[in-house]
Amino acid sequence: MSGAGLRQALARLVARLLTRAYLRVRVEGLEHLPPGGAVLCFSHANWADPIVLLAALPSRPTTYFFGPLEADMSRGVRNRLITLSALAVPAPPGRPLAALRRAEAILARGERLAIAGEGRIHAHEREILPLLDGPAHLAIRAGVPLVPVAIIGTTWLALGRRVRIRVGRPIVPPRGPARRAAVDGLSEACRNELLGLVADAPDLAPPGPVGRWLTDLFNDWPGGRRP
Repeated sequence: MSGAGLRQALARLVARLLTRAYLRVRVEGLEHLPPGGAVLCFSHANWADPIVLLAALPSRPTTYFFGPLEADMSRGVRNRLITLSALAVPAPPGRPLAALRRAEAILARGERLAIAGEGRIHAHEREILPLLDGPAHLAIRAGVPLVPVAIIGTTWLALGRRVRIRVGRPIVPPRGPARRAAVDGLSEACRNELLGLVADAPDLAPPGPVGRWLTDLFNDWPGGRRP
């Protein structure tokens, strides 16, 4: 096993240990995951969502995560841990082509790329913000399915709380170049699927002080505070 492969395996192991120690995770719809390359567009309510997703998804094909949008991944504990995992595709501001080429190479190898399509976190379980162009754009360029993935139960991280990961049916992108109409249409179809996946999600009661602290430990709220 290569050095990167060893780091990836260790990252998956740590994610599973941490997730199982604190949450009860159930995955629905794993049979919808394509056997090869795919863009996974997941809903995003908490900084811990990629960890929960990494813990829940099969080890093969490898799932990489697009982002974060950081100029220097050596700054901050979270960025250093993300780099150590060897599973991130950082997208430094002002250098989109390098990130795009690496993402396309991952998909061409038959591996998966997970993207928080909303671009930022939200505070309500049944909320899905308008999607950014990235997931649809990549799926069209690479000619791989776009798979909606809803993470339900992470708006508040409480000890022993059930978290459900729902994998929706893959959406086959239109053939041809990633023109505006094609990207918009695919993004809208994916968002509609995500809204359907979270439609019955209950609102969660805030946990105690420790759960509140953990929930917002790395959350970056617009305006600096939870809405």
